[in-house]
Amino acid sequence: MFVKPGYKAPTQEYFDSSEKVRFYTGLPSYDVLLIVFEHVAPHVPHRANVLDSFQEFVMVLIELRLNVPFQDLAYRFKISLSSVSRIFNSRITVMDARLSCFINWPVRKDHWKTMPMCLQYTFDRKVTVIIDCFEVFIEKPTNLLARVQTFSSCKHHNTIKVLIGITPQGAICFVSEAWGGRTSDKFLTENCRFLNNLCPGETVMADHGFTITESVGLQQGKLIIPAFTMAKEQVDQLDVEPSRGIASVRIHVERVVGLLRRKYTILEGPLPTHFLSCNPTGPPESQVPIIYHILRVCSALVNFCPPIVPFD
Repeated sequence: MFVKPGYKAPTQEYFDSSEKVRFYTGLPSYDVLLIVFEHVAPHVPHRANVLDSFQEFVMVLIELRLNVPFQDLAYRFKISLSSVSRIFNSRITVMDARLSCFINWPVRKDHWKTMPMCLQYTFDRKVTVIIDCFEVFIEKPTNLLARVQTFSSCKHHNTIKVLIGITPQGAICFVSEAWGGRTSDKFLTENCRFLNNLCPGETVMADHGFTITESVGLQQGKLIIPAFTMAKEQVDQLDVEPSRGIASVRIHVERVVGLLRRKYTILEGPLPTHFLSCNPTGPPESQVPIIYHILRVCSALVNFCPPIVPFD
């Protein structure tokens, strides 16, 4: 990026319109941007930096939103490349700690009161969470074992796989840690602590690849999946209409995943491998890969945006 003489790094006054806020941060308005900033800022350690707290906060959002090289951010904000890396890594950790409270498992009583009509008519308001997995491209690891564990036969590329859960209202209520792209949907779901959230009587909706009926049943829950043919030539006639209803509702989780990727293009990849590593002997915040913080922060920010599932 060419920096003109006299260029100043973006300040709070620069974001004077909702269009700029949406383009650079993915958030719907300046007021929402300030609310999120004020929720995070008091917990960021103060350092004598060239940038103020707001500029550092916005710099992280720009990276999540536009997935620009760190060198580009160094030019935009007139700081060194090492400073960009240090600020991003430290701020994304704090943002995760402060914003993860906005990724909430639904409370049954309140959840049913706001159930969209499309589910009330089809499933009598019993669906608690809709789940799906999505994959993010990563750079090819140099370690051969990591290369094998992350190679996705579906994408024909090295990826990480993430389980995401949304409420029927369209809010993200669960995000797993990142697993290698070779991991099956069933194994990931049973080993990412998702099932620990289920309460007796709650219902999970998923695609037919999630063969987790027994695992959900052990939590006294119920799994709803579309019918599939297996060895039969076609689906039984009695299963056609229920499967059609499930598909029409389950599409919402794919829409949320699409929204997450469009708003925060860092999740389009390919992610650098250093986002996937951690330091087991370092401080607690360095023992969690940066990608996990990125996933949770992006999901929390999407929850600040208008829902994509209509109530009516």
